[in-house]
Amino acid sequence: MRKPIIAGNWKMNKTISEAEQLIDEIKNQKLNESVEAVLCVPYLSLAKAKEMTKYTNINIGAQNMHWEESGAFTGEVSPTMLNEVQVDYVIIGHSERRQYFNETDETVNKKVLSAIYHGLAPIICVGETLEQREENIHTSLVAEQIKAAFSNVSNEDATKTVVAYEPIWAIGTGKTASSEQAEEMCALIRNTIKALYGKETAESIRIQYGGSVKPGNVSELMSMENIDGALVGGASLKSSDFVKLINY
Repeated sequence: MRKPIIAGNWKMNKTISEAEQLIDEIKNQKLNESVEAVLCVPYLSLAKAKEMTKYTNINIGAQNMHWEESGAFTGEVSPTMLNEVQVDYVIIGHSERRQYFNETDETVNKKVLSAIYHGLAPIICVGETLEQREENIHTSLVAEQIKAAFSNVSNEDATKTVVAYEPIWAIGTGKTASSEQAEEMCALIRNTIKALYGKETAESIRIQYGGSVKPGNVSELMSMENIDGALVGGASLKSSDFVKLINY
């Protein structure tokens, strides 16, 4: 059985003091221990977040990283820096990184390989725009994103990853893919991984849905066969909402 994983992506929200308050509110609630909770907080709050969740079942993730360990990359954060903070996860290839910071399938693959090498579990994001869906190229596009992201990743290392399907048209828009649309794409992702690595590996990898996930729709989404969790934006910024998602 794949353990459900709900990850909150705070994006560029919450100062260190605000993060401290939100984590305190979340960790003092009763959380379903059969669901893995992950908080992907801004870089400046990572050390404080790890410290505050030390004796809890909450894991901490970064929202991005560079693939190199060091170098002349002004403003970037390396995997070795994340290692020192003992970060558990790192989001890679989020649509906002692709859209606003020119990330490509090639750079996503470099980051995936680097994250795995440094013992960080990558949450690999894939998804299509509304235009691409309307042109009916969304299935081939997402399949190609998966193939590119997993290029040169061994079978064993593939099992250490999480995949997040995020239709770009549903991120921060209030629109949500129907549970059937989300399931169709998550099944496509699993079948693409199956073609690369075989059934056993494909069945072991957890696939999240992301895109305006809220307490009101999480149960239906999580009831789908190939949806193992959610990568959540706005609903992770309120402790009451995030706790409801964990306890769906």
